[in-house]
Amino acid sequence: MKNPQIDPYAAKDIQGQVDKVLRGLGNPEPPLDLRHVRELLKLDRQFYSSTNTGPLRESVSRVKVGAKQLAMRPTLILDVVRKAGLRALWIPDRRRILIDENIPDLKKRHAEAHEITHSITPHHGLFLFGDDQETLRRSCHEKLEAEANFGSGQLLFLRGRFVEEAHDLPCTLATVQDLAKKFGNTITMTLWRVVEEAPDDALIFGIVSVHPKLLADDFDPQAPCRYFIESPAFKRQFGNVTEVAAFEAIQSYATRARGGSLGEGEVVFTGRDGQRHVFHMETFFNRHEALTLGRYTGPAHARVVVPRIFQRMSVPLPRTGRGL
Repeated sequence: MKNPQIDPYAAKDIQGQVDKVLRGLGNPEPPLDLRHVRELLKLDRQFYSSTNTGPLRESVSRVKVGAKQLAMRPTLILDVVRKAGLRALWIPDRRRILIDENIPDLKKRHAEAHEITHSITPHHGLFLFGDDQETLRRSCHEKLEAEANFGSGQLLFLRGRFVEEAHDLPCTLATVQDLAKKFGNTITMTLWRVVEEAPDDALIFGIVSVHPKLLADDFDPQAPCRYFIESPAFKRQFGNVTEVAAFEAIQSYATRARGGSLGEGEVVFTGRDGQRHVFHMETFFNRHEALTLGRYTGPAHARVVVPRIFQRMSVPLPRTGRGL
């Protein structure tokens, strides 16, 4: 699945709200402490689990599943939340965020920031718990969720602070890992931000997928990537590249290692201009997902590109230049 496009007016609105929060906190240093955000916005956060459903029973009388709003008995709430795949909920009337305590801590940060975005974005409040015809459309629900994910990234990566630092570092997975540690977020989320916040002319992409060489029996070759994240420039010039072609490119150089670097190589994609172009790609496996970063190196011309496999994460590069 390719990264969704956020309406520019909605994006500007969300960025403005995030800027207000960060100014209210005195423009803090990374990593952002979400406790301070909750205090500023007067939000309450609680956790629920299969053995502690009290917060759910107390807070939720109606749960939104996709585009449907259901009234239910308290004993059914946990089952509905599970079936809907919900890991967190925003309860406006109580200004409360509920989070599944079983998800990893770093993912809890994203879940909480996602719900905070719902709480500070004015037009979300009009839709999330309404009953008008617009809320019945699945596309509306998906749009709101994409916007909340966008806002989560803007908040957790401190808006311009992350952009400024990322643009001064080389475009490598090692950089992604360093930034993930500094800002206190997952490598997957950091890869996403590096690609989407790339300079206007940067031809880069990121992929989140299964292990390219250790495929499960239910693997779908027509939908091999969980996410195919494109920079704005890549989308304009290479939006014709499919996730199937990108995944096959990863398979051309990846090793069967069960953790760490899976290798790196040069591959050729044909752009919208009909010409062949070379990209350098590298892949890392965190034992749950394979993370790939690709960057443009130049036109292919007539030369033959042969994948180069390395056992290390990447060739060390000096920490200078506008690599991202």
